[in-house]
Amino acid sequence: MLKVSDLHVHYGRLHALHGISLEIPTGAIVALLGVNGAGKSSLLGAIAGIVRATSGKVEFEGADLSGQSADRIVRHGISLVPERRDLFPEMSVAENLAMGAYSRKDTRSVATDLERILGYFPILKERSRQRAALLSGGEQQMLAIGRALMARPRALLLDEPSLGLAPRMLEAIFGIIERINREDGTTVFLVEQNTHLALAVASFAHVIETGRLVAAGTSAELLGSELIKRSFLGVAGEPQK
Repeated sequence: MLKVSDLHVHYGRLHALHGISLEIPTGAIVALLGVNGAGKSSLLGAIAGIVRATSGKVEFEGADLSGQSADRIVRHGISLVPERRDLFPEMSVAENLAMGAYSRKDTRSVATDLERILGYFPILKERSRQRAALLSGGEQQMLAIGRALMARPRALLLDEPSLGLAPRMLEAIFGIIERINREDGTTVFLVEQNTHLALAVASFAHVIETGRLVAAGTSAELLGSELIKRSFLGVAGEPQK
């Protein structure tokens, strides 16, 4: 469904992404693991059109999206939930959700999708008139995901959905991510520092270090790898014999 080929991103003299190439199959949950500053958000931003790539290609369902604007990429079927959520804080919950559907003209389907999304997040229905700024961190994350889903994406990009959330809320959010994938068939590309959580929901994962992909494999393979144990789980590797 989504193919990234030899993607480079620069911020001035800083070379943030060094020739990233990967593919994400339709209907999968794929994770991208890495420490702060590794280039995870830059990659998602480049796919979503909010970061300008220096060179390389992004293809979605066979269409070349390279260089296209963020709003056109949303119309192609890709939605991004950014790391800091980027809600409209003075708008109500209902208004934030409506903004997610700004590019759609199918009013009846929008109403149907709104009810479906509120079924995922009942608390948002209860707080539909409340300003987004007054929601808890977990509720704001739910709203950010709900707003992205209102665009009816076929691929959902999630940047650090666990950031700042309590353990109980983490379980709820990741359970919903699995439901969205399972029930709606939405492809999910998940950037996450919580390695256990990411590998628990993803079938496949890539590992990025200083702007380069250094490993890839099934979640089971990576969970047992020395790289993951050493870099993300704080587990020392076996001594060499």
